[in-house]
Amino acid sequence: MLINGPRWTRCCRAMLNSVQSVSRGTVGVRRTLLHPGSPATAGTSYRGKKDDTRLFTPIPIRPSPDDINVGAELTGALDKAEMLKVILKFSNRKEIKFLCLENGIDSNLQQQAFVSFRKYCLDTDALPADLHVVLSDILQGAGHVDDIFPYFLRHVKQIFPHLECMDDLKKISDLRQPANWYPSARGMNRKVIFHSGPTNSGKTYHAMERFLAAKSGVYCGPLKLLASEVYNKSNQRGTACDLVTGEERKFANPEGKPSAHVACTVEMTSINTPYEVAVIDEIQLLKDVGRGWAWTRAFLGLMAEEIHVCGEPGTADLLQKLCETTHESLEVRNYKRLTPLHIEEQALQTLDNVLPGDCIVCFSKNDIYAVSREIEARGKEVAVIYGGLPPGTKLAQAAKFNDPNNSCKVLVATDAIGMGLNLSIRRVIFYSMIKPTMNQKGEKEMDTISVSAALQIAGRAGRYGMKWEEGYVTTFKAEDLPTLKGILGQTPDPLTQAGLHPTADMIELYAYHLPNATLSNLMEIFVSLSTVDDSLYFMCNTEDFKFLAETIQHVPLPLRARYIFCCAPINRNMPFVCSMFLKYARRYSRNEPVTFDWLCNQCGWPFQLPRTIIDLVHLEAVFDVLDLYLWLSYRFPDLFPDEKLVRDIQRELDDIIQQGVFQITKLLKNSETAVSTNTPDEDSFVMRQKKSKYYREAGAGAGGTRGRLTERLLAQGLLTPAMLQELKQEWDQQAKRTGKGGGGADDEDDPFDGGKKGPGRRKGSRKMK
Repeated sequence: MLINGPRWTRCCRAMLNSVQSVSRGTVGVRRTLLHPGSPATAGTSYRGKKDDTRLFTPIPIRPSPDDINVGAELTGALDKAEMLKVILKFSNRKEIKFLCLENGIDSNLQQQAFVSFRKYCLDTDALPADLHVVLSDILQGAGHVDDIFPYFLRHVKQIFPHLECMDDLKKISDLRQPANWYPSARGMNRKVIFHSGPTNSGKTYHAMERFLAAKSGVYCGPLKLLASEVYNKSNQRGTACDLVTGEERKFANPEGKPSAHVACTVEMTSINTPYEVAVIDEIQLLKDVGRGWAWTRAFLGLMAEEIHVCGEPGTADLLQKLCETTHESLEVRNYKRLTPLHIEEQALQTLDNVLPGDCIVCFSKNDIYAVSREIEARGKEVAVIYGGLPPGTKLAQAAKFNDPNNSCKVLVATDAIGMGLNLSIRRVIFYSMIKPTMNQKGEKEMDTISVSAALQIAGRAGRYGMKWEEGYVTTFKAEDLPTLKGILGQTPDPLTQAGLHPTADMIELYAYHLPNATLSNLMEIFVSLSTVDDSLYFMCNTEDFKFLAETIQHVPLPLRARYIFCCAPINRNMPFVCSMFLKYARRYSRNEPVTFDWLCNQCGWPFQLPRTIIDLVHLEAVFDVLDLYLWLSYRFPDLFPDEKLVRDIQRELDDIIQQGVFQITKLLKNSETAVSTNTPDEDSFVMRQKKSKYYREAGAGAGGTRGRLTERLLAQGLLTPAMLQELKQEWDQQAKRTGKGGGGADDEDDPFDGGKKGPGRRKGSRKMK
């Protein structure tokens, strides 16, 4: 028989080893100093919002079915209905809510905590003995409802573990002194030189001359094209230089021995290698909401005796302030534009007025397509350049436009021409003055083009050393011309902040303290709690990172590998690329190599020439998928082993995209009547045959079947895929009439299949000469 009553209950309490000792009187002593209003945090300005705690999601507490209900044996079973009334009364007391605030449980957490605690008490058959005894006392009138608080606080700290480590989290995300992250650089006496000037002023040229003359050096550029250009020019000048980008490694030494000079994209900059000279190009991109952190990291962390930075004059004040944090001096060298740039008094108004050397700048693909088609309808050839094109295609289009012997004299491009390409432009024509931009929240906005961007694009006209000695700029619409004049008459706003981004080590420390949080949630919490010196820095946009983290959240991956995957440079607005990103992660999680054969099946290799714009856009997405493979192959070489083969088919795809862009007007016409045909029409056996042939040729060092008449005709646009199919049908009909049907694995190369073998080959047919 159970003995109930206040006296027996008090005896039981004395025997229980629990947090019962935390009484109402000691709660005040144990008040944590984690709340932003507490003395420990007074005077500190946090960049996060007041409702930061909305990012913390409660961890469900699941009781074990094997728990023994000791409390029931001591005091008897509890009446659930009466217990609910007590818990509701407890939840509504102002004194309890005040105690919650004192312990860092703000209004956002309180609502979730009260609901979780109530559900836990009602649904659990075996409550902890100490909590059971307290609730029993209250139900019998021997205790006060406030006695529940210590047990409620214990429960809250279980479902919200950040309450126990908030101080540690805030220390980890204290980003107020990023210069101290690089002790090796701080231990050097670095000389910082800023080459300041507008586009086409020779600032980068002077920095590069010092780079080439140094015993060792690193060039950090914003684009693969720029890094590749420095790599090629350095080696041509006799300075052995390696190339390092996210997707590619090239050594000047045939044996693969590293050179003393490196040209790299800024994200790939090594901060652990000492150099004599470092060049950081386009330093104004410190302000970029997505990539600015990479320039900040390079500027603060490079181990070089001389740091040469090149960029817009408006960056000087920010660089000076950053140098003050590193205790270094800044030398500024100013440059002026080498060729004059004139703003025309008349807008273009009609494409009939397009002249040789004109570049029409559009800010959308639809405008690119429409303008290109209209110009070619007037009998003029057009070169096309936009951001989604592979580097080889951009270079081919630029070469076509620059070639004085080529009949193509007009360029239609996006602001992708702003850097990375040397173009012989006489006049830049802004088709529109409205450009989509991304704000710090990752939201797309439509706004008038910035002064900095307008000067960068307009400055491409009349480039020094090219065909035109003077540059001109105007607009397509007459109403936009005053806006252009007003913008180009201004100087860019001085830069005030440089971008920052949490490192993998920081996120790993967060994960240690919050083991149940997702990577996306960890990033959100980090940004929310981060402390940044707003006078010098800002937190870069993390929306792309969080999007990728959420995409692969259900895939079991180690945290470090998950972080690396989420740093992949992909366009989240391309569904096919995102789908392949997820498939890559799944195979990695299963420890299955992402092989060339598997990739070919996913991407539809062998590739076909595009017939419509939809086909072309799809092929551009496939190129990005191959780029992603190469990016991952340098980080996980064991599971992405076929880098060389993938690079080969990527070059093949680049050629095919080039051919499509050369016929872009035709693709636009086909888009109005034809259906996309970007998926292969061969059966799987033929696909395997073609892949096997490719393997054999690659292994034997063969150059493939390029150069056959069929492919040359396709490349030159004299033969289209539709014409090729029609010829093949006629050939087959002729073979049937002459009784030479059949076919087999031993047949010779099919002349209508790019020289590749397959079961569709007709016996007795002659090869094309």
